[in-house]
Amino acid sequence: MPLTKPRMAAPAPQADDYPVLLAALDDNAPVTRSQAALALSDHPAAAGALLARLPREDNAVVRSAIVTALTCIGNADAVSGLARCLGGEDVWLRNAAIEALRSLPEHVAPLMGHLLTDPDRDVRILALGVLDDLRHPDAERWLLHVLECDDDVSVCGAALDILAQLATPAVRGAVQALLQRFAAEPYVQFAGALVLRRIDGS
Repeated sequence: MPLTKPRMAAPAPQADDYPVLLAALDDNAPVTRSQAALALSDHPAAAGALLARLPREDNAVVRSAIVTALTCIGNADAVSGLARCLGGEDVWLRNAAIEALRSLPEHVAPLMGHLLTDPDRDVRILALGVLDDLRHPDAERWLLHVLECDDDVSVCGAALDILAQLATPAVRGAVQALLQRFAAEPYVQFAGALVLRRIDGS
């Protein structure tokens, strides 16, 4: 039986060779693409290239590496691109974007107003998913705006779920008004009553 020479893995792209790293994002070998993506986390200018590769990438490890790199870069381009993923059809990518955006509160804050008023109800609900764990000082103000201005019962219900954790007296009036506005919606009544009980400490 003839001996066959074992195939050698391609050397990892050098982290300081930016053009090589960008080219490696389209390499045939997933391990090379993954290594290149992670190495590009040291290059803020690579956010656009990483975002362009993300929807075309079909390997789960490489996709995770790209999201990790974008999170590490964390600049305006990276955060805006991750926020746009909330409006896509890819469930994995939407969830990955939520987790990434939660870790970047200061960079996400300028976008939150736009996300919470997006015409797509699903984007608004996913934005609330980001807000749920964002721990930002403006969280209560954003949630109050949702209660006062959003006409979708599901969006308002999601906002109440988060307010149940904050439960400060400042939200009492908005919650009471919402209970009147959605008087026939059982979940809003339940979640709103829970917020009010927690404000009262009962």
